[in-house]
Formats: sequence, C-alpha cells, structure tokens
Amino acid sequence: MTFKTILTVAGVDGGDDDIKLAARLCEDTGAHLAVLLVAFAAPPPVGDYAVVTSDVWIQERQKEMMRLVDRIEAVEALLAGIGIPSDVATEFPEGGWADDVIGRRARYADLTFVGPQLLADTRLKAKVMDGALFSSGRPVMVCPEGATPTLAPKCVVVAWDSRLEAARAAREALPMLRSAKEVRLALVDPVRGETGHGDEPGADAAAWLSRHGVKVSVDRIASSGEPVSTVLSRHAGDCGAQLIVMGGYGHSRLRERIFGGVTHSMLDGAKMPLFMAH
Repeated sequence: MTFKTILTVAGVDGGDDDIKLAARLCEDTGAHLAVLLVAFAAPPPVGDYAVVTSDVWIQERQKEMMRLVDRIEAVEALLAGIGIPSDVATEFPEGGWADDVIGRRARYADLTFVGPQLLADTRLKAKVMDGALFSSGRPVMVCPEGATPTLAPKCVVVAWDSRLEAARAAREALPMLRSAKEVRLALVDPVRGETGHGDEPGADAAAWLSRHGVKVSVDRIASSGEPVSTVLSRHAGDCGAQLIVMGGYGHSRLRERIFGGVTHSMLDGAKMPLFMAH
C-alpha cells in the first residue's frame, strides 16, 4: 500500500506549522492532504439554570462556529500558497465523542499525521491519538518538535514484541521498510517459547520481512531494568534511525492511562518520528 491521502488535524487557535509539515510529506509522495479543523462544542446546559444560561450557551456556540469559518479561510489560503492537492473540513463535536468523530474522518486517509503543535495541545492530542488509533484502522505518524518527518527513511527501527499491535504496525509500514537501506528489528528482553517470541526471538518476524524484500537485522536488547521506552529511543538514536515503527496501546486505553505504558512514554519523550498502529 502507498500513502495517497494524509490527514492532519488542527484546532482553531493554530497548527499552521503542522499543516506545512504534512504538506511537505504530501509533496514528497504525491499524496493528497486532508486537513480537519476541530473545535470542541460546550455541552448544552442542563438542570435548574438551563433556561437562564441557554442564551449564553447559544451565543458561545455561534462565536466558536464563526471562528471555525474564519479558520477555514486562513487554512485554505495557506494551502493555496503551497499548491498541493488538498481539502479542508471541520468538525464541532462535544468533547465526549470527539475521538469517534476524528476516527471516522481518519478512515478516509492512509495515514494520520500528528505534528509538534498538536502534541502540545493536550486535549486535542488525546482525542486525535485515541480516534486515529482505535477508530480508524489506519496508522499514525507522530513527529515531535525538532524532528523531520519522512515516508522514505534510510534507517528504521521496528519495535517488535510479537503482539498484534506490533504486527499491524510492521505491516502498515512495509512500503517504507522495503525502500529503507537498513531496518533493525529491536526486541527488548525477548521471552523465548510458544507464547513469546519462539525458539529464536525475532527470527520469524525477520524471515517474514525479508520475504517482502526488507533488508532486516535483529537486535536483542537487555533493558537492565530501564524502561522499555528509554531503551528503544536510545537504541534508535545509536543506530542513526529516522523513524521508529511500533504498535500503539498494547493494553486498553484505561489501563495504559492508569499504569503508564510504553505508548505514553514514547509519545511523551519522543525525539524522532514514530509510526504507530493498533
């Protein structure tokens, strides 16, 4: 599969730099850029004071909708100056179901791009990551501040833990892995056996990738008690990788939020682009 449509999401208060980064990806690959502008609608007033506050609520909604209209015009002007195939859409959901709305939009793209400005917007970032990973069936590329996103990396680290999410991410990344000069399959504290990585950890995954024409090697890494996210990030840096491919949310979102998890740690401490799938 090639990336023919790339989606990026922005709020009404900014996100132009993310849009420009996504546009550059589209220029490099000949893809169409879909921009989704999202504003959160305040829920309707309820209870004893609903009648009193309803006029204020309506005025606030109208004001926010006008901001969305103004934002469309600004983004369309920005895209016209760049000159790539693109479209701009808006959504105005209440916060409770914003992730589902974003996820439905993401189904009509091959990739959702999350740039540094969106990563800095805690509320919108959470909705985009949840929606794109859990409700779209499509991969996500996360690009932190200072990193350069690319869909043609020369060196890629694939974080492999033999789980479904890692398999999905590797499968979605195959176009990039085939064209890369070097792919490092990284296994942190791999467990041998039928329910783990098999008798030779990484061998089966490497054989599968090599049949697709991927130039792959296997790195089995001991964590020595360090967090997996720290080990993976350091290893990718040592390899000179331009991209880390990994599964997103190996457990439920609720469990990840309560106990942490590799996904959150990688997102919070990312130094290079991440390509994720669930």
